[in-house]
Amino acid sequence: MLSTILALIVAAIHVYITVLEMLLWDKPRGRRVFGTTEEFATQTKSLALNQGLYNGFLAAGIIVGMLLGNTQLVAFVVACVLVAGVVGYLSDIKSALYFQSIPAVLALFVMLVGL
Repeated sequence: MLSTILALIVAAIHVYITVLEMLLWDKPRGRRVFGTTEEFATQTKSLALNQGLYNGFLAAGIIVGMLLGNTQLVAFVVACVLVAGVVGYLSDIKSALYFQSIPAVLALFVMLVGL
């Protein structure tokens, strides 16, 4: 049960990121969250749209895995989130570690110990 809650939190974070990147990237809220200027957001809007889609796929993978009762799929996608957060951190997006990797590590740990 706890593993389900944690995995759903990871999915919800990625739904939120998807909305920010795909719909709000060049809006004041999106720029505030990501710390970008209006000029940068305008220039990179198509990149953010693409990145948002990938984050949406991560959320969808977790949700579909849960609906199918496929814990291996859920664990795989959560592990992908963990890796994405580490890569984000290493590419100078420090918040990725906190908003992607740490929730994913917690979810994976709870899945592995069976809570």
